[in-house]
Amino acid sequence: MLELKHIHKTYDGKPLLADISFTVAEGETVCLLGASGSGKSTLLRMIARLESPDSGFISFNGLDLSNTPPHLLDFGLVFQDYSLFPHLSVNDNVAFGLKMRRKGQHEIAERVDMMLRLVNLENFGDRKIADLSGGEQQRVALARALAIEPRLLMFDEPLGALDKKLKDSLLNELRTILHKTKIPAIYVTHDQEEAFAIADRILILHGGSIIREGTPTDVCANPQSKHVAESLGLGKVFDGEVKVKGLRSKVASEFGKFVLECDHKHSKGEKVHLLVRLLSAKKEANVVSGIVVDIVFQQDKYKVTLDNGLYFHFDKSPKLGQKISVPVKVECLS
Repeated sequence: MLELKHIHKTYDGKPLLADISFTVAEGETVCLLGASGSGKSTLLRMIARLESPDSGFISFNGLDLSNTPPHLLDFGLVFQDYSLFPHLSVNDNVAFGLKMRRKGQHEIAERVDMMLRLVNLENFGDRKIADLSGGEQQRVALARALAIEPRLLMFDEPLGALDKKLKDSLLNELRTILHKTKIPAIYVTHDQEEAFAIADRILILHGGSIIREGTPTDVCANPQSKHVAESLGLGKVFDGEVKVKGLRSKVASEFGKFVLECDHKHSKGEKVHLLVRLLSAKKEANVVSGIVVDIVFQQDKYKVTLDNGLYFHFDKSPKLGQKISVPVKVECLS
């Protein structure tokens, strides 16, 4: 198991990462999700011993990694730019780490064949890197990382340069390979679709801290914070004021008055961040009405925006200009 405890890092005198702690269990894929500059790649580089934290502790299976040279970690790295050797064949690229470990020729040949079959490139061994597509090159990079039988796999925006169709295909293959090999993995991305497709657990980084951690289902169902809800596009986030406190607090906002169910202890007059989302069944408490002014198809849902600025995700789309009333759930965010 990989474990990070209380990691701090500054750049140019400014804090980049503050008190970062998390684990990656055997067979688990953990995704670090955040915008550019949130410190995702820096965390990966510190785990790979390419950088050092200002303070904190990184261990693997209980062993402190602070004095372990990068080449002795037996961690596999896969980057966005593939980092392949253009003058070497596919076979030689995949074999590189094995040769550095002075494995025998027969063992190397068997291992390379096995890895190329695993990534569906079994007939590509003699090809030059320059003759491969972007997706094929990324498969070679993955095969090379897997060939050394790594204790941990690390992915730094590995699919960022690929088009959506190829990205989706590779995500499916990668998820299958990770589940089959049971190698623990850390996957760094700014793309939430990638994160939700590949991760067993997601860590959302913002402002140098992990602001939300959980399974993809948990994070969507309970974002907890304004930033998480907005960055994931879960629904309209707006301000409200508590008018009546209790288990079913009543709040007022520019969009009307709502009954709020949450575990927070609110006081009368308190300002709160609210998230409004569609409910599948009508309830007494909260109903929103408006005229449909915009419809955008996103993945398997229709994002429908009303004239009051609220938007909801529907399985079936209403018509532009139609007046609709929808039951909504109003959630309290930090």
